[in-house]
Amino acid sequence: MPPELRVRPDDTFTIVQFTDTHFTATEPTDEQTAALMTRILEAERPDLVMLTGDVIDGGRCTDPAEAWRLALSPVVAQELPWAAVFGNHDDEGRLDRAALMAVQQGIPGCLSEPGPGHLSGVGNYVLKVLAAQGDQAVAHLYCLDSHAYSKTGVGKYGWIERDQIAWYLQTARELAEANGGAKLPALAFFHIPLPEYHEVWDYHPCYGVKYEEIAAPFVNSGFFAALHEAGDVLGTFVGHDHINDFVGDLYGIRLCYGRATGYNTYGRAGMARGARVIRLTKGVCAFSTWLRLEGGEVISEQPLHAPEGTRTLSVE
Repeated sequence: MPPELRVRPDDTFTIVQFTDTHFTATEPTDEQTAALMTRILEAERPDLVMLTGDVIDGGRCTDPAEAWRLALSPVVAQELPWAAVFGNHDDEGRLDRAALMAVQQGIPGCLSEPGPGHLSGVGNYVLKVLAAQGDQAVAHLYCLDSHAYSKTGVGKYGWIERDQIAWYLQTARELAEANGGAKLPALAFFHIPLPEYHEVWDYHPCYGVKYEEIAAPFVNSGFFAALHEAGDVLGTFVGHDHINDFVGDLYGIRLCYGRATGYNTYGRAGMARGARVIRLTKGVCAFSTWLRLEGGEVISEQPLHAPEGTRTLSVE
């Protein structure tokens, strides 16, 4: 049986987000990444570990399944529940997403699910966080496949597709109905940032850094609009861009980057690897978040980035 997710007796629930670990099971830096993950997990003792894509570097893996098992070994060693979404590099080797999902589900503590078979992508599912006692849900965690590369030739990267958006909206309605019509706080996890990450950085106060261009899809499929309309998701969490880690509020939804974790890929001198930590509290429609870095440093207040432009809304 998969492990249940429950708030602690103090009503808190803590998630460690690892992103872009890029395991290969052949590089010495894999051991460095695993050691970092272990230190972060020992320090934070989370209730859930979430991996937001590019868990492995599939194209450089002789054995992608072995790389996935190595990537989760620090989590398994501490007997923690975990879930993952796919990035654009995971399935570039000899195993496709469906095969990699089967590998995941054979690793202890896995909560990842393939999701409805008729939907685009693999790994569209929602996790329930329960109260400390009983079967009452107190929060929801949406996981979506943001795909890999553009299927239309427009831009480089893929996007969350319309059938996935319809699934999210229907799921959000059903979850609210199951709670007597009340929306529970929710978070969303996927790999590739939404186009709105450009907007929040350019026009709104953000906290953190942007050292590379935001590699969002050129096509805006409308997922952010769906989140805004449904009104349950408090924040989105992505990876993909290894040297961006900012957080910014856009119309009531906080758009967040993780902190790149893996040493087996590009980074930036002076920018330590690490993880983002997220904490929910039962009954509170908000979350707190901080960074835990390789030297044990905790960054609870990231530097302010003032908006680069201004946007005015006309009211008639």
